[in-house]
Amino acid sequence: MNKKISSLSVTAAAVTLLLTACQQEDKTKLYEANDPVIHNMDTTVKPGDDFFKYANGAWLSKNPIPAAYSSWGIGNVVQEELRDRMKKINEDALKANATKGSNTQKIGDFYFSGMDTVEIEKQGIAPLKDELDKIDHITDVKTLVEEFAHLARIGVGQPIGAYVGQDAKNSSKMVMNLYQSGIGLPNRDYYFNKDGHSVTIRTDYQNKHLPTVYKLAGLTADKADAATKKTYALETFFADSSRKLEDLRDPYHNYNKMPLAGLSKLVPAIDWKSTFEQMDYKNVDTVIVGQPEYYRALNKALQTYSINDWKNYLRKNLVTAFSEYLSKPFDEENFRFYDKVLSGSTAQLPRWKRVLDTENGLMGEVLGQIFVKEYFPEKTKERYVKLVEEMRATFKEHIEKLDWMSPETKEKAYYKLSKVTPKVGYPDKWKDFSTLEINRGPYALNVLRGNIWWHNFNAAKLGKPVDHTEWGMTPQTYNAYYDPSNNEIVLPAGIFSIPGFKDENIDDAIIYGYAAASTIGHEMTHGFDDQGRQFDAEGNLKAWWKPQDSVKFGKRAQMLIDQFNGYNVYGSHVNGKATQGENIADLGGIVIGLDAFKKTQQYKDGKIINGLTPLQRYFLGYSLGWLTQDRKEALLSQILTNEHSPAFLRVNAPFSDVPEFYEAFHIKKGDKMWIDPEKRVKIW
Repeated sequence: MNKKISSLSVTAAAVTLLLTACQQEDKTKLYEANDPVIHNMDTTVKPGDDFFKYANGAWLSKNPIPAAYSSWGIGNVVQEELRDRMKKINEDALKANATKGSNTQKIGDFYFSGMDTVEIEKQGIAPLKDELDKIDHITDVKTLVEEFAHLARIGVGQPIGAYVGQDAKNSSKMVMNLYQSGIGLPNRDYYFNKDGHSVTIRTDYQNKHLPTVYKLAGLTADKADAATKKTYALETFFADSSRKLEDLRDPYHNYNKMPLAGLSKLVPAIDWKSTFEQMDYKNVDTVIVGQPEYYRALNKALQTYSINDWKNYLRKNLVTAFSEYLSKPFDEENFRFYDKVLSGSTAQLPRWKRVLDTENGLMGEVLGQIFVKEYFPEKTKERYVKLVEEMRATFKEHIEKLDWMSPETKEKAYYKLSKVTPKVGYPDKWKDFSTLEINRGPYALNVLRGNIWWHNFNAAKLGKPVDHTEWGMTPQTYNAYYDPSNNEIVLPAGIFSIPGFKDENIDDAIIYGYAAASTIGHEMTHGFDDQGRQFDAEGNLKAWWKPQDSVKFGKRAQMLIDQFNGYNVYGSHVNGKATQGENIADLGGIVIGLDAFKKTQQYKDGKIINGLTPLQRYFLGYSLGWLTQDRKEALLSQILTNEHSPAFLRVNAPFSDVPEFYEAFHIKKGDKMWIDPEKRVKIW
């Protein structure tokens, strides 16, 4: 869903959504000194000109982006609280006399290895010596592809993007999937776009970053320059056959199922049976190829570029994958390019935070089991489960009232909505990390073993029944998601907190805007956005809409695409087509959450709190969830590479389509956010 550049998340500190009738009394006294929204507001800004700044401007002006960040907002404040909690868990594990192989031992030893900078500096590139030797021993295409397979197992990018996932048209099956891969910049457009941001990025990449990486890997200056030219040419070749961000949104276009023999015909230079087996993917007989043109390009590249060119390309990928876990020269260059140049950060996070973030990515559920015991009681989970059902019931009412959808499609939509599975707080079944070896040796090798564990975990799914208990996020994650193949919404414990407040003390207006609309309703609407609507109740890619309904939906979605195409950020236009799914989900979450809020006692009573009506507080509560500011570099990168619109547009744009917003803040024609009624978008 992405609550900033990536997504929403919140601590478990705040976790009570349904306030009882007795708690719905006037909160004026409670909020006299401390209100979740009132002190964030900049009332010098007209709400009809820039509601995001009106709602959040005072907070943003008092909280500039710290040097180590490309963005700063409520998600970061929550993340800081989460990191503090994780730090205590790690420091306690360090002191414990833990049994070898226990979760506590793994947590403590991982943290120790990441914080042991004296040893890391001594080691330099030595932890990668064995891996560099493997690349050195490549002699031909056969051994080159074998190295592709090996690097895939240890978490290093290479041209074969393989994973086990659900068959989009038969969601009960776990099958082999291939997707486009192979490039070093975040998006294929960086290689070709003419805008200043893209030119700056690729110029630095070619003239500074790649040569530096090669020199760090041991090449002389001349050889580093030569390797840079060949590697950049190879990546540009891959990028030229890679699909654009918006083209990756079409699930049918990116579904090309074929037998193994068909893949061999597409890419005859690779022995696929042997390659998949070396990747630990056993008995592969069918493959879904997302982007066949990319794999045709790979076949040509294997015949065009020299073995030496390929070896240098893989050396760069290996060093890049592990740079932040090696000594300072590697770590600092990785930060300089990927954080400073690409996103605008001017300083690194403290090391302990970076180690915790890495640990959280590799074994987050190990930490999560401890986290939920400390910070997410069962009664909190029950409250959010109840709120999900309120939103589901309100969504059904919205479908019933649609004037553009046929009764036949409505019946199927009701059924799909009824089958949406909510996962709230934390998993019922935890992943088993008992086979993951963590010790106090080289930090990079702990990360490498963690990558192997995850690769094996994914590979073991092939041909097995789908595990519907599995979570793709940890409980302490500040994020949420909808999975179309499982028709489920996943709402981690970390998603609902408002820093500094216990949510039993927060009025419903704020809660319904902040959590019900921007999180629960948002994720639920993803099941009915431009992509999600193409999957049925069982999670299968299937045409279940009547054709005329799809046409009507498409016209309404196109209005939203056109609306967002018109927004300009630092000279770059938002990509309305690429962001339409998130924009549809934002708008859906707002209107569904609003109608759910209208059923509460607070809305019915209409009492004023700090001069604000319940309706005004609802919109301010939603805006609080997007309280974020971004550096110019980060915003430009987001527009180019991310399916989410900038945070301020996730407030201003959808609000401009909601009639109650105009009513609540007396928006008039001539105000900058005004859209004529007939041009306002209404989908769900």
